[in-house]
Amino acid sequence: MAPRFPRLLLAAATGYLLGTAPSADVASRLANGGVVDLRSSGSRNPGGVNALRLLGNGPGRAVIVADIAKGFLACACGRRVAGDVGAHVGGVAAVVGHCFPVWTRLRGGKGVATSFGQCLYTFPAAAPLDLAVATAVTQVPRLPQRALFSTLIASVSWIAASVVWWKRKLPNSWGPPATGALPLANAATVLVVASAFARALRRRDPDDFEPPR
Repeated sequence: MAPRFPRLLLAAATGYLLGTAPSADVASRLANGGVVDLRSSGSRNPGGVNALRLLGNGPGRAVIVADIAKGFLACACGRRVAGDVGAHVGGVAAVVGHCFPVWTRLRGGKGVATSFGQCLYTFPAAAPLDLAVATAVTQVPRLPQRALFSTLIASVSWIAASVVWWKRKLPNSWGPPATGALPLANAATVLVVASAFARALRRRDPDDFEPPR
């Protein structure tokens, strides 16, 4: 059996490559032959929300599902390669790949859907709560930058829940047993997503923070 570090490195590399899969670009090409470039149109974010606005419900939802699948598959591959810790490493790497893909000069999305795929695999016990919190915040009337606040509050809840699961050794459905690696990986992913949001704020794309109507 290969030493542990090379296996974790392979899990990270696999996760990153899966995360860089250009789901939004593929959807754009299939929807209109690539006429609409999500990186230069709308909010300039190659993610599900911008795809919903510019490409329509079908392609937009397909992008969201594909981005979730990237995170889930990265965790599954990481676990196959390097065990439970490999699942966490693969999931974080997928979010990094989605947000900062080397193929497009690090111009990626925000990683919210991909991080939910990570949650769905490594912390399925909390996935319904995470989704419910995020959805509830977006429904608050007159809340500015709802997507930003939704992600922030859901992220805090995600990390807090993972600490509780780890400390109390609670069951985690099909996910890896809750260990200290769970909150560490979740915190790392939140930092990556936060950096992607900060990049969008620097670009001053306020439309990117409002959900489609």
